[in-house]
Amino acid sequence: MAIELSSIFKAQKPVIGMVHLPASPGQPQFKSKPDLRKFIESVEADVKALQDGGVDGLLFCNESDLPYTTRVSSEVGAWTTFMIGAVHDQLKLPYGVNLLWDPIASIEAASASGASFVREVMCGSFASEMGLLAPDPALVAQTRTRLKAEHIALFTNIVPEFASALEGRSVQQRAKAAEYFGFDAILISGPVAGVPFSNEDLLAAKESAKKIPVFANTGVNAKTIGETLKIADGVIAGSSMKIDGKTFNPVDPKRVIELVESANQSR
Repeated sequence: MAIELSSIFKAQKPVIGMVHLPASPGQPQFKSKPDLRKFIESVEADVKALQDGGVDGLLFCNESDLPYTTRVSSEVGAWTTFMIGAVHDQLKLPYGVNLLWDPIASIEAASASGASFVREVMCGSFASEMGLLAPDPALVAQTRTRLKAEHIALFTNIVPEFASALEGRSVQQRAKAAEYFGFDAILISGPVAGVPFSNEDLLAAKESAKKIPVFANTGVNAKTIGETLKIADGVIAGSSMKIDGKTFNPVDPKRVIELVESANQSR
């Protein structure tokens, strides 16, 4: 049975804000002899801006680890867990983890860091900019069980960024399979981070998967979130709440407030 959103988030149709972590050790964007205090302070500032601005949850992600891979190395999980631990005392909201594009590592890091949910591609086959994206849904579910982490909700991205479906199955079919496999929520994305999703895809998933929530995963902003929440059961937002709307900039407190206020008018 799927985990109910109400057991994680206080709000109906939650707005989840992205916390993009500094690049992990071993990644091209990582600099030797890093200033850990500076890194932690940047994460603390983003967390504070999102929480003070009224979002309903946080999602920690290794967005800076370009180019992405389908199998992250162990230091990425260690870095993510360290960063979450460093700001844990400031966390007032439920939070999730996403290690791009590795669902197993994401669940492991979520379990180690006390997270409530995981976002990743967990079923289906896709041709992607990272190579073949073909997660094993059974192994995903078994990993959650092995770690005794059945309380962690699994949010599966069935229309992922940087990828196209290989198996020729429609969005409706992929949504139905995700529901049948026991995942807890479905995500619909645009072609890249910060770019809007297709309303057709969102509607198709909603019409097919009746028992689990469907989230808009990219491209939501203060102008569009009202219409989006008429269909979607929640949103995950990142770039639109950053300074100048750019993905790798710090979170802009004013943009957070604007987006949340717009969302509150529609829920």
